[in-house]
Amino acid sequence: MNGMKRRTAREKAVQCLFQIDMAEVPLTDAVALVMEESEENAQYLRYLLDGVLKNLTEIDSEIKKYLRGWQLERIANVDRAILRLAFYEIMFEQDTPDKVVMNEAIEIAKLFSDEQSHRYINGVLSSFLQSRETKQA
Repeated sequence: MNGMKRRTAREKAVQCLFQIDMAEVPLTDAVALVMEESEENAQYLRYLLDGVLKNLTEIDSEIKKYLRGWQLERIANVDRAILRLAFYEIMFEQDTPDKVVMNEAIEIAKLFSDEQSHRYINGVLSSFLQSRETKQA
């Protein structure tokens, strides 16, 4: 098997980021937990996690600009994990189109979070993408 689908890797990355954030679980333990008995290659998952964690300060400061009346520490941990992953991909990854990243984030929010969350994440990411388009124009 040549590795997991990117969607699966993103879902697992959110689960890992959640554990690291909530329980300060070490990265290798978090990956082992979400991979369980899976034979799939976790290379892309590790790549995403390394990228998010290495750039966390920059990612968090960028997210804070778009939270509108919320503090990053106050939003649900799972939503924070989803936003961190999406912001990482938009800020640092050129391979995946921004719209794809946004749609994946919304789908993952529907999977792991509640009705309000996916709307909120959609709003935060929309604002972020609009501001980026404005800067690039």
